[in-house]
Amino acid sequence: MSNANYLLEPVRLRLRGKGGIDLAADHFGPEDGPLVVFLHGGGQTRHSWKQTGAKLGLAGMRVVTLDARGHGDSAWAEDRDYSRASMVADLLAVLEQLGATPERPAVVVGASMGGITGLLTAAAPGEAGIAALVLVDIVTRPEAEGVDRVIGFLSRHRDGFDTVEQAADAVAAYMPHRPRPKSTDGLLRNLREREGRWYWHWDPDMLSGRVADPETMTEVMETAARTLTIPVLLVRGMRSDVVSPEGAAAFLELVPHAEMVEIGGAAHTAAGDDNDAFTDAVANFVLRVRD
Repeated sequence: MSNANYLLEPVRLRLRGKGGIDLAADHFGPEDGPLVVFLHGGGQTRHSWKQTGAKLGLAGMRVVTLDARGHGDSAWAEDRDYSRASMVADLLAVLEQLGATPERPAVVVGASMGGITGLLTAAAPGEAGIAALVLVDIVTRPEAEGVDRVIGFLSRHRDGFDTVEQAADAVAAYMPHRPRPKSTDGLLRNLREREGRWYWHWDPDMLSGRVADPETMTEVMETAARTLTIPVLLVRGMRSDVVSPEGAAAFLELVPHAEMVEIGGAAHTAAGDDNDAFTDAVANFVLRVRD
């Protein structure tokens, strides 16, 4: 396969998570490149990372972008188990299938929900398959108002939309900082039509088992963060309402060896808001930690 094909045609992967649940993924780049696994945020899919995956693959990295259980083309959990523990178990299973070992560990990049999964997995007892961690706009003490806004968006519209345009209106209202696309074609990756209505392409029960008491969740995440000895990069959108400057500073105090990159003009969806700046930050970090 030529380098040009890495950019145009990712290879589709089928992986297995906890209990054998079917997980969809895309692979960019050479098989022998440094392994970088991307985990999207709640309500997103692996396609959120498509541009970044293609660019990093072209740069010689082995990039795998994963659909979390209940999202995108991955299976929905029949038992509605979307707990943090199960997502951690899914990632551990995926890393094993991709051949991540202490000798050839992976870099894990996670946004929001995916960042929490990456953090908890990296801190799992005996875990040595993760070489470094990139947290995209998520810290141990996120802003409650911003988190509530995210959960509110994900919890609405269980009855779907009459048209794709209505779904685009909902996204535009949720992300007023981002110019509204002229075409709704890209949104079709996150929608599915059933009986004449359009529904988000995630299990509406995906929040089940994951919305814990904020103080309890903070304690769990801070305990995990304190154990980190691997390189860590925090990517913060400077317009984020989830990660404030104070929240970022508290995280850097908790993990003093961590680095931070701030992306001007980007909000909580930093990778999509300024993909070039985000990709450069991740690429520079991965190349340094894997040297």
